[in-house]
Amino acid sequence: MLTGIIALVIIIADQITKWWATDLLSSGRITVIKNFFYLTLVHNRGAAFGIFPGRNILFIVLSLLTIAALIFFYRSFFSGSSLARISGGLILGGAVGNLIDRFRFNYVVDFLDFQFGSYHWPAFNIADSAICVGVTLLIITVLLSKKTNPGSGEKDN
Repeated sequence: MLTGIIALVIIIADQITKWWATDLLSSGRITVIKNFFYLTLVHNRGAAFGIFPGRNILFIVLSLLTIAALIFFYRSFFSGSSLARISGGLILGGAVGNLIDRFRFNYVVDFLDFQFGSYHWPAFNIADSAICVGVTLLIITVLLSKKTNPGSGEKDN
């Protein structure tokens, strides 16, 4: 239940903010914090950071496979700890949020734009953030589970 609620909240927040950004930013970039944070409308036709542009069908298939894997592994992994359920919900919500864009527009709407001095981070969105946080939590969950449940390859004395 927790995983589904988190996924639904992410999907709704992602789609609302993308709609808002598309409407608000159609006339240009907005400075939130000068030389640091901007709102900039970007139509990302690639994967993360815009790599591999123009392969929308491939990204749709990969997203569907990711969603299927999350659902398939839910009972064995994500139904465990609360941290695992939260990570699953974040990843699922983010994957679905970006998948909706790919079906609707053939690109993903990005708008959160950060710059650190001369370094410019590629624009991203709520779904991307959810996926990154979810994967980080998933890694933490795996590391914690290995710490509390040592591998079965060890001999008992």
